[in-house]
Amino acid sequence: MKTKEIKKPIEKYFESHDTKYLAEDAVFINMETNELTIGKEAIGNMLNYIYHVAFDAYLEKTNSIVTDDKALLEGMFTGKHIGDFAGISATNKTVKVPLCVSYDLEDNLIKIARIYMLSNRMIDQLTN
Repeated sequence: MKTKEIKKPIEKYFESHDTKYLAEDAVFINMETNELTIGKEAIGNMLNYIYHVAFDAYLEKTNSIVTDDKALLEGMFTGKHIGDFAGISATNKTVKVPLCVSYDLEDNLIKIARIYMLSNRMIDQLTN
């Protein structure tokens, strides 16, 4: 008999980037630049910009580990460059950039996300 797998909220977030899985005071940290995005609304706006305005993109998840208070996601940010990003106008090029995010969870919500993304590889793909 096959049992139905029950997904944890963080696993649903991996698929949707829905801000309902974020704490109101969540913080996303770009570990390359130390840039902070603070609060559910600001993070939602940032994710929308990256995935739907600058790029028509999605995450290809390759690995994840989830515990009660931590999660780790490894994957590939994949998308077509359709809007201004880092001062580069839309190129319509497709990029594939390795991405890893380490999450701190509290009450099944994302409290902190530390984002490790190879931005130099993205810029190289957009400019070459």
